[in-house]
Amino acid sequence: MVSAKALVKRFGDFEAVRGVDVHVRQGEAFGFLGPNGAGKSSTMRMIACVSPRTDGDLSVLGMDPDLAGPRIRARLGVVPQQDNLDNELTVRQNLQVYGRYFGLSRAHVRAKAEELMEFAQLTERADQEVEPLSGGMKRRLTIARSLVNDPELLLLDEPTTGLDPQARHLLWDRLFRLKSRGVTLIITTHYMDEAEQLCDRLVVMDGGRIVAEGSPAELIARHSTREVLELRFPPGEQQAAVAGVEDLADRVEVLPDRILLYTAAGETALEQAHARGVRPVSSLVRRSTLEDVFLRLTGRTLVD
Repeated sequence: MVSAKALVKRFGDFEAVRGVDVHVRQGEAFGFLGPNGAGKSSTMRMIACVSPRTDGDLSVLGMDPDLAGPRIRARLGVVPQQDNLDNELTVRQNLQVYGRYFGLSRAHVRAKAEELMEFAQLTERADQEVEPLSGGMKRRLTIARSLVNDPELLLLDEPTTGLDPQARHLLWDRLFRLKSRGVTLIITTHYMDEAEQLCDRLVVMDGGRIVAEGSPAELIARHSTREVLELRFPPGEQQAAVAGVEDLADRVEVLPDRILLYTAAGETALEQAHARGVRPVSSLVRRSTLEDVFLRLTGRTLVD
């Protein structure tokens, strides 16, 4: 569905994407993870055929975006990071008007709007204006609108940012349904649990480059340990405890209020720490997550 080799995007002297290789298979959910400024959005915009590449090879749906941009865009669905709905129009009108942009007949878009409102659980709101809808409803409408042309490839930029847990899980359910129908998904997200739930494969980007690629499980196995032991201390006291635990784990990370021990057996490490007289305020043994991988690969320092 998408094939990129040595893909580059420059803005003047700034190189936002630095030689990226990406291959997205039909029917999979593929994710881009990375901190702000990593090059995710620039890559997505090139795939969406709205930003020309500076260098490298790119094929979308078997076509070159430089030569077949309009034909590719006609077969794509795009969910932008910020909702850009027509607030003065109703839910139904948003879908029908957008469908007409693709040259679909009035009869077709009327029927399609009914189908998509049911899919997005918005049928009861069909004739209400968009402005007073909740954030979750607007996000579902934005996704529904992106499906009006029955796209083969759906691009979603931060699809659940700002939503409450119930709304996020409802959107996840709808994306699972789309994938089961054979729609290929490309997703950027800052939510690690979302990436683990939705993505078959993903890449982690940092500084315009891909620093890791694989399934969520593969990345965790490759870059972290099976479990993480968190030992919490009063501020300033954690450093004194490091010497008593640093040999109990494959890797030890010291944070302002706790020590993280990356180990294959968290409970065993906790017992050994207690036996050595280490007394944290609280402790937690948990499985390693994609967030542990992400922070190890891209760092904990905020990048503006």
